[in-house]
Amino acid sequence: MSKILKEEKAIVVFSGGQDSTTCLFWALEQFKEVVLVTFDYGQRHIKEIECAKAIANELGLEHHILDMALLNQLAPNSLTRSDIEVDEAIPDGKTAPNSLVEGRNMLFLTFAAVLAKGKDIRHIVTGVCETDFSGYPDCRDVFIKSLNVTLNLAMDYNFVIHTPLMWLDKSQTWELADKLGVMDIVYNKTLTCYNGEMGEGCGHCPACHLRKRGYEQYMERKQCMK
Repeated sequence: MSKILKEEKAIVVFSGGQDSTTCLFWALEQFKEVVLVTFDYGQRHIKEIECAKAIANELGLEHHILDMALLNQLAPNSLTRSDIEVDEAIPDGKTAPNSLVEGRNMLFLTFAAVLAKGKDIRHIVTGVCETDFSGYPDCRDVFIKSLNVTLNLAMDYNFVIHTPLMWLDKSQTWELADKLGVMDIVYNKTLTCYNGEMGEGCGHCPACHLRKRGYEQYMERKQCMK
């Protein structure tokens, strides 16, 4: 990172989960000021938003919660509909699971950009990852690069979308959190579970499987480095 960024502000797309919380602390090290934006899209578990609020309040950060309820209406999926069971199989990365919310990252990043421009912020940070993208097409690097160009053209503004986790697997994401000195916060105070369980989660949904496997792989690697 350039020292110039230390004089700039960033907005973090923040869900209160493992990835976005790791990105939040990464951003706090890179930028002068960090603003958070969370989206209420009718997700099954209001705990996700409560978790994001709690972390934002603890850090004393400006936090915006935007109403995206229309997304629930347009894109039925297991993360927003209680009558759709969450797939428990770990995604193979080829077929999108029923937890896919069509267009979610495109809309979130677009609205984050509108908010950012109004605050004279050009840096947008998001926790999308292609390495463990689970079949979600809007987590791919090619999509982010394409959207970055589109946003710049649409708003005639020089946005830069940062994806610090893009090429990391879950074990490397844990390693980053550890290097940032926030592993305990990420482990205990985030909500990644599709079934709304804090910390370690339910242990059954795909998000919990990925999180647990990554944690165990990192801890094993860390032990070998001692």
